[in-house]
Amino acid sequence: MRGGHEAGRPGRRGDVAGRVLDLLGNCLAALSQRPAEAVAATVAEWGGAPQATAIGSGTRLPAPSAALVNGTLAHSLDFDDTHLPSVLHPSAAVVPAALAVAEQTDACGPAFCDAVAAGVEVTCRLGMAGYDEQHANSVFFDRGQHATAICGTVGAAVAAGMLRGLGPDRLASAIGVACSMGSGIIEANRTGGTVKRIHCGWAAHAGVVAAALAGNGITGPPTVLEGRFGLLRAFCGDRFDLDAVTRDLGERWESDRIFVKPYPCNHFTHAGVEAALRIRRRGVGPAGITALTLGVPEPVLRTIAEPIADKRRPLSGYHGAFSGPYTVAAALLGGGGLGLSHADFTDTAVADPARLALAAKVTPVADPECTLGFPHQFPAVLTARLTDGSVIEERVRHNLGGPENPLSAGDLAAKFRMNARHAVDDAVAGELAALVAGLAADTRPAVLTGLLRSAV
Repeated sequence: MRGGHEAGRPGRRGDVAGRVLDLLGNCLAALSQRPAEAVAATVAEWGGAPQATAIGSGTRLPAPSAALVNGTLAHSLDFDDTHLPSVLHPSAAVVPAALAVAEQTDACGPAFCDAVAAGVEVTCRLGMAGYDEQHANSVFFDRGQHATAICGTVGAAVAAGMLRGLGPDRLASAIGVACSMGSGIIEANRTGGTVKRIHCGWAAHAGVVAAALAGNGITGPPTVLEGRFGLLRAFCGDRFDLDAVTRDLGERWESDRIFVKPYPCNHFTHAGVEAALRIRRRGVGPAGITALTLGVPEPVLRTIAEPIADKRRPLSGYHGAFSGPYTVAAALLGGGGLGLSHADFTDTAVADPARLALAAKVTPVADPECTLGFPHQFPAVLTARLTDGSVIEERVRHNLGGPENPLSAGDLAAKFRMNARHAVDDAVAGELAALVAGLAADTRPAVLTGLLRSAV
């Protein structure tokens, strides 16, 4: 691509290295999660040739199996990066596929970074083809489909195919084959179940398989995206924007709209957390607050504010991560990490009387300005009424971790260390971070996965 954003330029490769560091930290923090353990047990039953490292297993598995395990880990805590406004999680699908095939083929670091950059961009552009600008909503999600699981499969196939050295025709067939493999429904978001946590893993797995099949001669239809029975019409009906797939290709990167999460909770809560942290930095303590009003985009209320009684008293640590009142209270009282950490979302933490008392003072409302910015941003405004009668306000228009308000290199490193401590000591975490930083230059992914295999 032109315009100073070529996949092979050092800056783009450096961006990829940052996403890989973030993803590996999320994987390490998720090793004790039951869905990840179940997937690891399943692939162990499958067996097969030792080709790529499954994080936490200490062993090498067939590349598709390793991609399945690592993709599941990457998405298990919902702490992975997000593209807006499509609300995709591209890195969690693409990076595990690329890492597995890079180890299998002993690819160099720059080739790995280029493959990830291309695969993530394809994922984001397909997600935008299914984004309805008029209704500010993903058509995939509106129809009950997980866009990441569908689009991420195609992006994973692109990355895996590049690392296998597929030429243009076979790479096109990898896309065509992958379009028959991507799937995922989001009913679990409504009524429960852990299956959504494996969606990114299955996308990574399917992408690796699609690239292998294409490399061995399986072909895909040339009109697989736009055809009468192609991916976009099959999943989105008549509500898709085909031009979004190629619009400004070569001039603009859709993946520049990827947001890295600073806090391990639902993304809709993040601007409220940031506003609370700002108020805290102004010297306002909980004892000085009589009431708090949390203004958010109107569509966000159903996720982080309803029913309000449960959101003010979360039913579990996991439930607390989807609560506007609780996350604001926890940030005002002082959480871990960059403002809130995994320790703030345990069953014990959400039952803390001081946090519950402060959460009871939080009233979420729809804010018109925030609604206008949604879903390109998830903004918030927090208004605190104080015991002396004064009122203070903090408005966060651009989410921390997004392109307008990015995390610093120090913040990214701090997030990685916070996550990595769940599985390795600080010395090993430092070694891993140094190897990831070297991917853009000369570190081979197999060296990185070797350390993961021996140290985790």
